[in-house]
Amino acid sequence: MVFPADHRPWKKREVGFASRSTMTSDGGRPQMEHDEAELIMEDGRVYRNPTEVKMSQIVLPCHANHRKELSVGQLLKWMDSTACLSAERHAGCPCVTASVDDIHFERTIGVGQVVNIRAKVNRAFNTSMEVGIVASCEDLYSNSHWKVCQAFATFVARSTGTEKVHLKQLVPHTHREQVEYSVAAERRRMRLIHIDTMKDLLNSTSFQRSISEGVDEGQDEEKEVPAERTRVESVELVLPPHANHQVSTFGGQIMAWMENVATIAASRLCNAHPTLRTIDMFHFRGPSQVGDRLILKAIVNNTFKNSMEVGVCAEAYQGEEPLRHINSAFMTFEVLDEEGSPRPLPPIRPEPKDGKRRYQEAIARKKIRLDRKYIISCKYTEMPLSVPWDPTNQVYLSYNNVFALKMLAARNKWVLSSKKNNVKLYTLEENQTLSFRIEAEVKVPAARAFLLLSDLSRRPEWDEHYKQCELIVPVDEDDLIYRVLTPSVSEGGKVQDFILLASRRPPCDNGDPYVVALRSVTLPTHPPTDDIIRGEVFCAGFTIFEVTESVSKINYYNQTNPGVLPYISTDIAGLSSSFCSAFLSCNKFLLENRTVPSVISNAAL
Repeated sequence: MVFPADHRPWKKREVGFASRSTMTSDGGRPQMEHDEAELIMEDGRVYRNPTEVKMSQIVLPCHANHRKELSVGQLLKWMDSTACLSAERHAGCPCVTASVDDIHFERTIGVGQVVNIRAKVNRAFNTSMEVGIVASCEDLYSNSHWKVCQAFATFVARSTGTEKVHLKQLVPHTHREQVEYSVAAERRRMRLIHIDTMKDLLNSTSFQRSISEGVDEGQDEEKEVPAERTRVESVELVLPPHANHQVSTFGGQIMAWMENVATIAASRLCNAHPTLRTIDMFHFRGPSQVGDRLILKAIVNNTFKNSMEVGVCAEAYQGEEPLRHINSAFMTFEVLDEEGSPRPLPPIRPEPKDGKRRYQEAIARKKIRLDRKYIISCKYTEMPLSVPWDPTNQVYLSYNNVFALKMLAARNKWVLSSKKNNVKLYTLEENQTLSFRIEAEVKVPAARAFLLLSDLSRRPEWDEHYKQCELIVPVDEDDLIYRVLTPSVSEGGKVQDFILLASRRPPCDNGDPYVVALRSVTLPTHPPTDDIIRGEVFCAGFTIFEVTESVSKINYYNQTNPGVLPYISTDIAGLSSSFCSAFLSCNKFLLENRTVPSVISNAAL
């Protein structure tokens, strides 16, 4: 049940914060990653997410590798167990691991230190749910803490009877829960098209050209290591200790076995002990049970300057039945020198046919991995204003576009600066950045308002700051790229243009808003010109909530920069109310087109 804001059976504590610590290397007080007020229940208890599960383990020698550091395989087992218990706490029935997003291991954990793992369900869909997992380390002697890794896993509920499982919806309460709940839908969308992204990149003419141009013809063949030398094959018998309470092999146990053979393959390439840095997003393709023989195969697919990709495959069988494909994963290793820096690695000589295919796919995965790390993993405030767009990074740019707007909308320190004719102007100053939000209700159905506002080619009809808007790249039905021309702020000055990626998202569930996210991108076909100033939009867009069947609440957001601020500065300073005029013009446009058919202008299609 969702309670109105002032009727919920809890309140925020005025003093004190509930947050998790990220890292202190000097033994001092842990730094706070999220400053969020505690929620106090009516009975005085502090609110705790009902799906949250915590695990703490002290690292013993039997858990460690040759460096006396916790093996990644063991860590994966603990993370999977914790996440599974969290998923089952919400579902009320058995759950299995379906997929795990990219995992980047930031630090290591030594013998004698404590691993703290926390997992909670971020969002539930029909039969699956996203579980967020954070693993951190605690040194009991210095009282220091540091983050080791973060992961997002998808679990699927399994019915114990004949009826299909339908998961109950999760109701987020805290600010952090609301943010994760909102962004989980976009992460799910990205997972569903992950395989297609890989296929599109491999079939891209520009990618094939870049591979051929990037081949080092002067490479010393004597230094090349044959890929065949790194091949590893191992078999494991699944016993009861390897299974969960459903008699299915633990997903974490399978990952641990896969990490083991991958490490051996990487060691054979460099004749040294490698360090696992990243595991790419992967999906479990089928179940495994007690009694299965699990065949694990690993080989180095490609080496780059200071890293290598190892491909691992897990297959299962019982008796004389054919092999069942359980999982495939791709792991990135480095070899560290005495100072802890990655050292150069020898080139690989791929096998004919399948080896060359794996070699090329490794290059594609590296590009996707860098796109994800650069565009998604970094804080959105650290990204440059405009990012080069091409079809191979479209998925991640689109994700970041929607993610940034949802994060901006989720901020809870908005200050009401002005109000006129029921149109409200809010401002937010954070991290030396000024953002504004305009809010009002309109007597237009939310779906209709979404259709009209997401068609930027019609925005000049109501927004005087949009002199001209041209659709230049119809990426797909959810993402389009426009060139916008705006008039000069000062008399006699140059006009500005913007190259904007518009990402449209309908609601995923009841209560979700419609989203129209905007951000600047760069296109080689539309470079800046001397007679026009190229403007930048870092984060802007609309969220549209359904109030009733015929009324919607519209919020417009914009994170300002020097190119945008002049258009709104007098409103923020209280010297003008043009924001109200602009929104009233928008309202008039929506009302006039409330029932008139409108289709996004895509004549180019």
